Amino acid sequence: MSIYVEQAKAQRQLTASNSKIRPLPHCVYVCFTYTLGCGYFPMATAVLPCWKHSFKGCDPNGGLPHQCHKLLQFPAHGRQRNSPVRARSEGKRITTAISDINRCSRQEILIGTHSRRMILLLTASLPVMSVQNDLQFFTSNDKFNVHATEVEEAEGEIIKTEIRKVLAKAKAAGLLRLVFHDAGTFNMAKNTGGMNGSIIYELDRPANAGLDRSVKVLEKVKAALDVIMQVSWADLIALAGVEALALCGGPNIRIKLGRQDTKSPDPDGELPEESLNASGLKECFQRKGFSVQELVALSGAHTLGNKGFGNPTNFDNSYFQILLERPWMKASKGNEMATMIGLPSDHALVEDDECLRWITTYANDQNKFFDDFAKAYDKLVNSGVHWRTL
Repeated sequence: MSIYVEQAKAQRQLTASNSKIRPLPHCVYVCFTYTLGCGYFPMATAVLPCWKHSFKGCDPNGGLPHQCHKLLQFPAHGRQRNSPVRARSEGKRITTAISDINRCSRQEILIGTHSRRMILLLTASLPVMSVQNDLQFFTSNDKFNVHATEVEEAEGEIIKTEIRKVLAKAKAAGLLRLVFHDAGTFNMAKNTGGMNGSIIYELDRPANAGLDRSVKVLEKVKAALDVIMQVSWADLIALAGVEALALCGGPNIRIKLGRQDTKSPDPDGELPEESLNASGLKECFQRKGFSVQELVALSGAHTLGNKGFGNPTNFDNSYFQILLERPWMKASKGNEMATMIGLPSDHALVEDDECLRWITTYANDQNKFFDDFAKAYDKLVNSGVHWRTL
């Protein structure tokens, strides 16, 4: 039986900020969920002071290398397990944050394989140990959510760090398009599609031409992450879009993690076609649960790339300013390139009164555009999501 160990964000303030937990050295904060029978059996957050443990690969001066292994022994005098399991199993999920006042900051913990009998024995012994060893249990959802949020933030930082290693402004438009084409298959009435990583099965569709290059960029990131943690394609693509926007001067967006991947392609024909008029666009986005304002805000992503809306690597409100100028209608001999600015669907927006109102608003107020785009982006990458659970 494998134990899935997630890398946690261990901060020295963790013990000091919680009045119910004494700041003891070498404390282990464990929140774990494991499978028994046909379902998950959640355990409360516990403080286990002074359990026998050993460090391997730790810097004697107090530093902790990236892959410092902390092997926990259950029970304290039991035989040490010598086969730590990488964080890739779908079995037992354990979220562990280790606080050591003098040494620990953040580390990866690799815990050995335990039998079902050992896990059952541990469960049965917890009430006794709570008396003998002064274990403190907290069942508050608020405390659990705090720990879960810290773990999620730590995971997000690890993923974004790997994305930044391969990201460049020239790749930003492609990565943002990848987000839109993965999430854009969502159909609210049919409850199909959405942000689920299905795009990796759909690269042969004409609408997704060229996106294989963006997937290859992220394949390098996923290969590096798979060694130390589990990350879904959906989370990876959504965060890649966040980083692409930030790199190009766009809004800083925080998104939730925990999207699960599908194992098959989404239904075809759900992406908005480039030839749609304003009425068709509004109907298409309405099927996905988006308002006209959100449609216009998300269309502002076309400011990136080679569609002719300002600097192709700067995310700003120039898209809306150029739409108001309607340069494709002013093309003349020697200036034929003006007809190549934007897509037919972009041109259609400015001819619709309801859309034009928001185009004008965003053309005059970039901060308003950034705020509304960030909200719409968060809604987009949450469309149709099946969230993982502990």
